[in-house]
Amino acid sequence: MLRNETVGSRILLTIDDPERRNPITAEVIQGMLAAVRTAGDDDGIRVVVVTGAGDRVFSSGGDLAGGFFDAPVAGHGDRGGLADLFRALRRCPKPVVARINGHALAGGFGLAAACDIVIAADHATFGTPEVTVGLWPMMISAVLQRSMPARAALDMMLTGRRIDAAEAQRLGLVSRIVPGADLDAAVDEAVSALVALSPAVLALGKTAFYAVEDMPFDAALDHLQTGLTALAMTEDATEGMRAFIEKRSPQWTGR
Repeated sequence: MLRNETVGSRILLTIDDPERRNPITAEVIQGMLAAVRTAGDDDGIRVVVVTGAGDRVFSSGGDLAGGFFDAPVAGHGDRGGLADLFRALRRCPKPVVARINGHALAGGFGLAAACDIVIAADHATFGTPEVTVGLWPMMISAVLQRSMPARAALDMMLTGRRIDAAEAQRLGLVSRIVPGADLDAAVDEAVSALVALSPAVLALGKTAFYAVEDMPFDAALDHLQTGLTALAMTEDATEGMRAFIEKRSPQWTGR
């Protein structure tokens, strides 16, 4: 089950099945995919927050007890839903914040890594335990290889071992770690900081950041040069520079 709530300028997406460790079901994937796409087109939404219900588990990953693997060939297309969700998170023009309230495992680990900012409680753990049940973290490999050192990712995949929040931060997977009691305050602080910035600049900047991820160095520089020119043509860039010179707060239009 996915809970979808709009709170001010944010949309909060909560995987809400704590008794079953917040599994990523087909229903959750489709609901989250639709919500992320809608948020991208809604000028009133400035930030997307993804989390799990309770204070122990963000998500334990795919719903292995829900028939997800009962028809391996017939279900091939349905499994593509997770890939579509990862693509949508990357392509969403709004920043996506992962609120990691506990264990983020398997697909839940991949979901966290696919977000732009990852704020974790200090008791959170991360892992790819698929190999211990005769599976492999296929879909999330594309995300993890782009979020952490490849050898560290392969180590976790081959052994199924978990890492704590501190190690996840050292590997570049986690942006910030806070005590569990301070998690909501830390997320609120991040959301407030993002809402105070130009939505146009955030959208163009996020798009450029991921666009050059796999480009050769020279191609990346050429792409970013064009991006800087496009950014300079926005109303918000003009307003931001004018406000800086005039020593006042900018008034963003999102254009």
